[in-house]
Amino acid sequence: MAKILIVDDDALLVRMYQKKLENDGYIVAAADDGETALQRVQEFKPDLILLDIMMPKVNGLQVLAILKEDKETESIPVILLTNVGGSDEDVNRGLELGAVAYLVKAGNRPSAVVAKVKEILSGYVRDLPKVKVG
Repeated sequence: MAKILIVDDDALLVRMYQKKLENDGYIVAAADDGETALQRVQEFKPDLILLDIMMPKVNGLQVLAILKEDKETESIPVILLTNVGGSDEDVNRGLELGAVAYLVKAGNRPSAVVAKVKEILSGYVRDLPKVKVG
């Protein structure tokens, strides 16, 4: 099953998304700041990242820029998570940097986030090894 990295400094929100995603069969890891997120990406090798914009140490837009500049991580789809008060400028900048979508935290139930994860992953199926039959 696909591996999801949740990057957010709101521990309650992380636990909520983590539980919902794991219940739907995903393997989930978490990071509570951008610096930790960049380390986890290298270790965990996620298939998709849910990334908060406003975080300590290294913010989500900085993380996204670093990921998209690296050949090893540039193809990982990233969904930005924003607060209701998040600026349109940040969202637009995130999409320009290569995020595939953005979700407003308060405006989406966990089931809606999981639905978006499934939708995006279905479009990012990595090449599977060929199996010889017979």
